[in-house]
Amino acid sequence: MSRALLWIILALLIVSTIPQQSDGQYEQWCIADEQTPDDVLLNALDWACGNGADCRKINDDQPCYFPNTVKDHASYAFNSYFQKFKHKGGSCYFNGAAIITELDPSKHEQNLESFFYFYSK
Repeated sequence: MSRALLWIILALLIVSTIPQQSDGQYEQWCIADEQTPDDVLLNALDWACGNGADCRKINDDQPCYFPNTVKDHASYAFNSYFQKFKHKGGSCYFNGAAIITELDPSKHEQNLESFFYFYSK
């Protein structure tokens, strides 16, 4: 083999070992800021649900009702609104009650509360 061909093969091997970015690597979620008081979160939650967020799943007897906290319900509503409207100019502000995260909240440790709730019964 020629030297040029060896260099090309070596370069291809090196490039093939570089991790590829997954489609979801840069996903963003809009969640309630933990420092925001509940009354502010509740007002923002009401606004989000009244302006396009799909809040049906956080109602009683629905799959996302637990954990039943203002923070968790607000996070669900904020993210529903954000995902629906972010490409149309919608933001994750909610009067300062929300923040953007790249950590998937459905896989984050905070959901242990709901895990323990369901498995302790």
